[in-house]
Amino acid sequence: MALSTDTKKQIITEYQKVEGDTGSVEVQVALLSEDIKGLTEHFKQFKKDYHSRRGLIAKVNQRRKLLKYLKRVNIERYRTLIKRLGLRDSI
Repeated sequence: MALSTDTKKQIITEYQKVEGDTGSVEVQVALLSEDIKGLTEHFKQFKKDYHSRRGLIAKVNQRRKLLKYLKRVNIERYRTLIKRLGLRDSI
């Protein structure tokens, strides 16, 4: 269920602002979104995996907090990020 290192590197290089940037809000949200996608697929097969569901909820809440912060700090970066990731603007 965890992301492979190749997938992580690809996401980081796609969303980083400068070379070596691994901690910006955009990178963190993109990594969380990919994790959430994988867990959602997992739950289609394993409906009663409640322990992993708790982890999914934590990831969704973390992503929501980061997006809320980004919207408050820089609305343009927020809008471009949700457009690139295909997320709804519900914050």
